[in-house]
Amino acid sequence: MAVVCCSVGIENPVHLLFIAAVALIVLGPKRLPALARALGQAVREFRASLEERDNAGAELEPSAHASGGEPVAGQPPRPPGESG
Repeated sequence: MAVVCCSVGIENPVHLLFIAAVALIVLGPKRLPALARALGQAVREFRASLEERDNAGAELEPSAHASGGEPVAGQPPRPPGESG
């Protein structure tokens, strides 16, 4: 008994050609380039927002302002919300 392994995912070139043919038939040759441009722009904006989020996360480090003011020399900083 032979085991046949075939790719069923979208990475198969035949599947991509089939999807492209269906999109061409459904959308028509005039609207397809505009759709591709809009999709490319959406992907660029998504990647830019991910990069912004990563950069903003690195900038949000704890500071003396978060603990309620400047620390006094010789004393450890107080945890946030603790008065004293």
